[in-house]
Amino acid sequence: MKKREYPLGKVYGLLEPGPVVLLTTQKAGTPNVMAQSWHMMLDFEPALVACVVSNRNYSFAALRETKQCVINIPTAKLAREVVSCGNVSGRHVNKFKKFGLTPIAGEVVDVPMIAECYANLECRVVDTRMVRRYGVFVLHVVRAWVDSETKWARTLHHQGKGEFMVAGRRLKLPSKKK
Repeated sequence: MKKREYPLGKVYGLLEPGPVVLLTTQKAGTPNVMAQSWHMMLDFEPALVACVVSNRNYSFAALRETKQCVINIPTAKLAREVVSCGNVSGRHVNKFKKFGLTPIAGEVVDVPMIAECYANLECRVVDTRMVRRYGVFVLHVVRAWVDSETKWARTLHHQGKGEFMVAGRRLKLPSKKK
């Protein structure tokens, strides 16, 4: 195998942490949808997720003020809607209406979930110590929902500059159980 130097500005595409999600927030009764791929699991029980939301994003103020959101996990079927949500600001557009997404009330948080998404994670912000410096919010997943009819969700993974990979073939390998 021959290695070549790789541009540092493209490292993101090599380490992309997980599926692109649609983060929903709501402030003063106005819901918003933000495409996001900078997130990671921090712990399993309780389920803690770190996510990056820049203070330049419209969702930032709602998340910081209300301390609640929903992480909606779309499948590849929603690829166009996901990209469209990422290309416009909620300051100017009601993304639910514009992109044909169906809001459904959260059971625990006062933020709508997206009906068309494979899974929905209702979250509360539990740590904001890294928000000012890095835009990192630590979220506690307080309720999780998954479409029982979808067996293998084909999720989207952002590779940078408009390129995406779709999760594909699954492998089952031996593993120690804890």
